Amino acid sequence: MRTVNIRLTNAQGVHNFIKGLGLCLLLAVCAKLLSELPHFGILGQLVIAILLGMGWRGIFGVPAGAEEGAAFAGKKLLRYGIILLGMRLNLSDIAHAGLKVFLLVGLQIAFTFAVMLGLARLLKLDPGTGLLTACGTAICGAAAVAAISPQIKASDEETAAAVATVALLGTVWTLAYTISLPWLGLSPAGYGVFAGASLHEIAHVIAAAGPAGREALDLAVVVKLTRVAMLVPVALVIGFWDARKRARKLQLTSNEVLSGNNPQPERARWREIPVPWFILGFLIMSGLNTLKLIPTPAADAVVTGAYQLMATAMAGLGLGVNAASLIRKGVKPLAAGATGSVLLSGFVYALIGWFRIG
Repeated sequence: MRTVNIRLTNAQGVHNFIKGLGLCLLLAVCAKLLSELPHFGILGQLVIAILLGMGWRGIFGVPAGAEEGAAFAGKKLLRYGIILLGMRLNLSDIAHAGLKVFLLVGLQIAFTFAVMLGLARLLKLDPGTGLLTACGTAICGAAAVAAISPQIKASDEETAAAVATVALLGTVWTLAYTISLPWLGLSPAGYGVFAGASLHEIAHVIAAAGPAGREALDLAVVVKLTRVAMLVPVALVIGFWDARKRARKLQLTSNEVLSGNNPQPERARWREIPVPWFILGFLIMSGLNTLKLIPTPAADAVVTGAYQLMATAMAGLGLGVNAASLIRKGVKPLAAGATGSVLLSGFVYALIGWFRIG
């Protein structure tokens, strides 16, 4: 009788797991369809997916037992999606962009992190939310938030708050850039660099740069993809930094309870810090695309699949978020993100003049 009960329990667990994963997949497909409608494309599939997940939880609740499947989507599928997303990068195009673009992107990322983390501390924002918002603003929007979130063991609410902030501000900035295009005084090349170096999502960059012509659009995408490529070193550095910080915190806690003659705990060693293999997988996929080892139609299909996996993960994260709690936390991330985005735009505009790009 006990064996039968165990089998029934396992079968029920598998059913619940599939139910949770299936719900996430359904929401991701709906997000894809919505993202293809007029005016929704600027948000992108990932942002729509997390909003659908939050909305489903708020209206219908999470089905009993489905939490495990949703958690699997939010963590495991996210990593697989990020690996496949590397197929979007052609490293040779980025290399051909020139030293000025690399230097501009490096300065932009350093400036954005310094400003955003300073604002987060000033506004007493949750450290995880502040760091994720900085990553999304500096690198590539929701995809960067999704990639860095596992590195710092961020909660679903911290991740959702960062995604929502970056999505909202990126959309507003895209509209502002498009309206102000005639008064910026930039050449098509300068405007393309401006949009590619300061807007949050690839969808935002394309939407804002398109009205300035083909030259602006092509350069904007290359600059934006250069920022995407920086996801690899930034994720590695943040992973190492966070692991060291946790090790120091654990050491200090242990020291408080140790008696005088007991041995001190060892310091964390760099080789013991877990490496984010999914980020290295991202880089390997970029290399395959750069070497043209994958036919273009297949590479495009891989990128589409990557976004589908990441959207499924975003839906899973959304199902784990308490919307009321998120709204209570939402004012500070929005204030920090808005201030940081204004300063970022001004900084990039100044760099373009300094480098005499536009």
